[in-house]
Amino acid sequence: MRREVTARPGVFPRRRPFLVTGLACGFLGLLLATLEACERKSPTEASVPPDPSATFSRVQREVLTPSCALSGCHVGSSPVLGLSLEAGRSYRLLVGVPSVETSLLRVSPGLPNDSYLVVKLRADGAILGGRMPPGTPLAASQTSLVTDWIRRGAPND
Repeated sequence: MRREVTARPGVFPRRRPFLVTGLACGFLGLLLATLEACERKSPTEASVPPDPSATFSRVQREVLTPSCALSGCHVGSSPVLGLSLEAGRSYRLLVGVPSVETSLLRVSPGLPNDSYLVVKLRADGAILGGRMPPGTPLAASQTSLVTDWIRRGAPND
């Protein structure tokens, strides 16, 4: 004879712990695999590969030297905020170095939207000290060059 099991109000049937544990482990594994497959990228970063010709020597020659390493700015013995952007000094003072004004790195390799240099060039959000360089903004091609160099991992070539 078969016994019928009826649930009493307020009493829940016992679940088998191994089923719950198995489901939780499966879900956790799926979540970790998904996170591992994702690369850290903000929604505004381009999905096209960076320009392979975006090198630090080009950034120095086409952006930093003509627009930033100017008298009274980021050059000389007392550059603004201690950041000299002169050739031969700029790379070590930019890449992986915390900015003085925020918690961002000046250049965070691979992450242009998390790089203070790009924030200042684009004038993203409420930034301290305003957009750089002061006066006329950089051309879009110059900003793209800097962004692509950082997306490439900010190599020192």
